[in-house]
Amino acid sequence: MCGIAGFWNPSLRHEGRMREALGGMLDVLHHRGPDERGQCFYPQQGVAIGHTRLAIVGLDHGHQPIQSLNSQIAVTVNGELYGYKRIRADLACDSRQCVGKSDSAVALPLYERDQLDFVHALRGEFAIVIFDCAKNRLVLVRDRFGIKPLYYATTKNAVVWGSEVKAILQNPEIDTRLCRKAALHQMMQVMVPGTTAFEGVHAVLPGEMIVFELRGERIVSDKRRWWDLEFPESHDENADPQEYVDGVRDRLIDAVATRLEADVPVGCYLSGGIDSCSILGLATNLQQSPVKAFTIAFDSDQYDESNIAKLMAQRTGAEQEVLLLTKKELYGSAFERATWHAERTFYNTLAVAKWHMSRLVRKCNYKAVVTGEGSDELFGGYPFFKRDWLGREDEDGVFAGAILSEEDRRHEAWEDLCGFTPSWIQPWILTLERVRSVLSDSMLDLLNQYDPIAAVADTIDANQTRGRHRLDISQYTWSKTMLEGQILTWGGDRMDMANSMEARPAFLDHHVAEYATKIPPNIRIRNGVEKWVLREAMKNVLPRELYERKKFAFMAPPAHTDPEKRQAVQSMVDASLGEEQVASLDVLSHEKLHRFVSDAWSETDGTLARRNDIVINHSLQLHLLQSQFVNNAGMPSL
Repeated sequence: MCGIAGFWNPSLRHEGRMREALGGMLDVLHHRGPDERGQCFYPQQGVAIGHTRLAIVGLDHGHQPIQSLNSQIAVTVNGELYGYKRIRADLACDSRQCVGKSDSAVALPLYERDQLDFVHALRGEFAIVIFDCAKNRLVLVRDRFGIKPLYYATTKNAVVWGSEVKAILQNPEIDTRLCRKAALHQMMQVMVPGTTAFEGVHAVLPGEMIVFELRGERIVSDKRRWWDLEFPESHDENADPQEYVDGVRDRLIDAVATRLEADVPVGCYLSGGIDSCSILGLATNLQQSPVKAFTIAFDSDQYDESNIAKLMAQRTGAEQEVLLLTKKELYGSAFERATWHAERTFYNTLAVAKWHMSRLVRKCNYKAVVTGEGSDELFGGYPFFKRDWLGREDEDGVFAGAILSEEDRRHEAWEDLCGFTPSWIQPWILTLERVRSVLSDSMLDLLNQYDPIAAVADTIDANQTRGRHRLDISQYTWSKTMLEGQILTWGGDRMDMANSMEARPAFLDHHVAEYATKIPPNIRIRNGVEKWVLREAMKNVLPRELYERKKFAFMAPPAHTDPEKRQAVQSMVDASLGEEQVASLDVLSHEKLHRFVSDAWSETDGTLARRNDIVINHSLQLHLLQSQFVNNAGMPSL
């Protein structure tokens, strides 16, 4: 686990200037790898490659960048490559040796042997950069689900890359500007896959490889998808459910066991949900010593599920750390710091809560935890999946206004793509309608020319939705957009690595995922029970209270639920959304925005109040991003 950064600029061959440029990029990634820093240069090619290391596997022999014996190939890896010992033995049988005994060391000899097909041998969460001097080739690769981040920007003269956007923005070739279209997407929560908040900075997509080659004086690129979450065109609706219950159990045990391997202690995140409780239950039986479990508690019964987490911890004998978070921890400087790490806006302060949690993990001297992300995506756990297949339920509760729409919305682009408009995007369509009331005139003009809802749909591969079951389509489209753009970024890697801590989502092991896509819909959701197949697989691991419980909303309490939280947000609005600040960004209207905020605090409809909170959060963070990155205010202090 670490940070990677670098650039390829054939016109820059002065090693001193190259070192200076790379040094600035690595400085802002120190939090991703405080244990060691490495770099290598190819001055004749204009290539600089850097790495900041968080030592988890191969503590004393994991230096990066890793170079071939003739120094013609250099590799940097961010993440974990599981099963590396077996791969290393297989490579030895082919007379190929690894440099060092860390998991990352297998990437280079695999590339030497298999060239661009090397990635198919890898299991885990990773972002990899390879420079092949002999071929004048640069390769950027991201794992199957996008668990590990990797960004890049191209200019007339260069390619620049980094684990976080902030590293790219440090390069002198890059101009720092917020993207106006991305601002619209952030205000409605749904980013276009492959984009960022910043003009000209892109994300390597999950399961994507980008190959850059020098042809004459130009660097050209070729994008290729090497993996996708593929659902079959038909399912056996009469299949034996027990076969799939057993299959899920076997693969999940293997995935958790694999992610407990490390040269440092590995703990577990523990909420009151089926996913993390299943992980803890399996980890308890796979480890000899008690498992350390980390739980977030909120000061709101409506949003707090720590009581179930405590029950699970007691049942398993886990050593539990419970972190109670109130308005003091969720707003102010922590909110600003979480925004700096996220590099985009987030609709709920769960991101801030996750930042606090990863800090607690490090204070307890843990560098790695196994987590439950991905279970809802694979087994139909979210309420909008069930709605798309089985229709509306009478009570949406705290989901309404946040992840479920209270009104049906259709959009032509999504109807063409899916045959229906997925329920997961409908609340964000309603949010965009709400956002219109606070936009500046120039943004309203942009919205008249640009359809952000269609822009998201246009990135989805229609070959993966055509002829599929409605549940499969809903799960696929969510996974290609919100899983990577939200859950695995501001809800995952970015908040964890902010405090130099690695998260390992066992459900997103590709062996589990590829099996899950084959499970018939009526076994994933059975008799109206979401994640039925997982519940049955973990039936003897979970407390009965949890086994029988419906999906709970794992969100932080929104500001409207508490007078002190409202005041904390209002203080941030007064400090960050002044007339000059709002006019400078020119995304929102100062007058309209402050009228909106004033009216929001008196809203009595819970659904509308949650949506108002979302708009206020995004408004605050857009201006924080402008201040932190464009105006160079940098990371706020605590």
